[in-house]
Amino acid sequence: MVDKSDKDASYWLPKPKSRTDIQFHVSGVPFNLDRDIIVQKSGKISELLNEKSEDNIQEFLRNIPAHPNTFELVARFCHGFRLTMSCENVLPLACLAFYLGMTESHSPNNLLSKALTFFEQKILPSWNETIKAFLTTEDIMQQAVDTGLVDECIESLVGKAVNNPYLLGEPIANFISDELSEDDVIHHNPSARRKLFVSEWQSEDLTILPLSLYELTIHSMNQHAVPPRFVAASLLKYAKKWVFCSAKGDEKMSVCKTNRQREVIEVLERLMPHQKGLFPCTILSEMLRFAIRLEANAGCRNGLELRIGKQLDQATATDLLIPSRGYAKEMHYDIECVKRIIKHFYRDYGSNMEGLIAAAKLIEEFLFEVASDRDLEINAFVSLVEMSSAASMGTDRSSDGIYRAIDTYLDKHSFLTESEREEVCRGLDYHRMSAEACEHAAKNQRLPLRIVVQVLFLVQLQLRDAIAKDMHRTDNKLTQDEVGNDGELNLSEGIVKNEMEKMSNKVIELEKECHVMRKEIEEGCVHMVKKEKTSMWREMKRKFGCINKMNNCNCQVKKKRVHPKLWT
Repeated sequence: MVDKSDKDASYWLPKPKSRTDIQFHVSGVPFNLDRDIIVQKSGKISELLNEKSEDNIQEFLRNIPAHPNTFELVARFCHGFRLTMSCENVLPLACLAFYLGMTESHSPNNLLSKALTFFEQKILPSWNETIKAFLTTEDIMQQAVDTGLVDECIESLVGKAVNNPYLLGEPIANFISDELSEDDVIHHNPSARRKLFVSEWQSEDLTILPLSLYELTIHSMNQHAVPPRFVAASLLKYAKKWVFCSAKGDEKMSVCKTNRQREVIEVLERLMPHQKGLFPCTILSEMLRFAIRLEANAGCRNGLELRIGKQLDQATATDLLIPSRGYAKEMHYDIECVKRIIKHFYRDYGSNMEGLIAAAKLIEEFLFEVASDRDLEINAFVSLVEMSSAASMGTDRSSDGIYRAIDTYLDKHSFLTESEREEVCRGLDYHRMSAEACEHAAKNQRLPLRIVVQVLFLVQLQLRDAIAKDMHRTDNKLTQDEVGNDGELNLSEGIVKNEMEKMSNKVIELEKECHVMRKEIEEGCVHMVKKEKTSMWREMKRKFGCINKMNNCNCQVKKKRVHPKLWT
């Protein structure tokens, strides 16, 4: 190719058209090129001119699918000027050369061959150069697909990621920061050994790709054995860049930006690997909050709820504070969403007691958090109490956490009537409360009178049992003592009698107090319904509405009214 100076580069720019010129229109920009020169390089134009179809020629010349800068490079090549290729222009050049038919069969050393050779030798071997080149196909996507260049880029990136997954970034570490700080999410400083392994550590990030190209790339990586934890790291970085950080401090986003973020969150959820534990619950919860805020489709929201539910035992109460759509983040939590998440956990969970205990504790903590919501309706709170009580079955946990949440709810909702307060306390199992909690409840003026009497009566029974057990232990001990030790025996009997008298007096006082309070309660509250014995798992699944239809996500928690037993 003849090397000409740049002074002559304006030859093909708009000027009075001669008889031998052909005028092209590229994105509204006219270009006049000598007919003989362009025909020598372009097989397509040569073919159209030979057909002598004026309409076809004009249609072709008016709709050149390229950027003016790219066509200018083609014009330079046709006129013999030096052409400098790079990752920014090689793929647009190759697509335009393919469109114009600038092949070796039409003319030796033609543009298409040169562009493809440069692409294969200078671009594809490099991760960074491949990403930069791939980025340029966004505006010529269909042409790049038709020529196979998109597949070549994806295949190159996937192959490199399989051999060196750290090109995607470090796996997700502990995710703690509420502000989604990159330093807390991804470790960017690898060990010395890892630096030796990574040949190109300052690698270009896949997050610079537009969503359409990124989706194609990650989808292919999921199918070609790229380790899921590295794919997860890349997905998180993409979410952070295009959703989390993009929305920060922008309460009133434009419709266009909202739609773009919604599309991103929906695509990322579809691309997530299905292995449990790849994403901490904190990340999944944050994605769910954005999905609700952006009004993502039901499939996206349900998918995130399912992922959280599968690892609920690893979550915190804060992770479950999902704001309802249209409300402020501080209050008005989406209780139905949380109930679906909890059901997912118990529907798919095994029999590991450690996880069950962790989940039961989490639900109690969440119950306490939402109890402060003044707008939380009684029915919603009671259903959560019942769910928390069911979660604690078989875990040997006390009801202290549930009592604490109920006390908080009554404190924040002091306007409730006596019957409404009784409804709130309906799911409280005071038989499983600790001595300290019972003592607090007996003096708690926020509790309905009926519950206070029940607690006092329970304390009375516990004291009687304690006295009986103590007497039994004392009798056994006295039987084993030597008969000749009369002095010690008399001393021991004196101590025991003294303690027994104290406990007896306390029982009498409690009985009197119970008797007085019992008269103030309606005579209709008498006998407690005896519960049928069932296995722990069957009862839990019945409580969560999951005993028959395992795939029914809308099953409701059954509410069973139990009248407390006041006396025997």
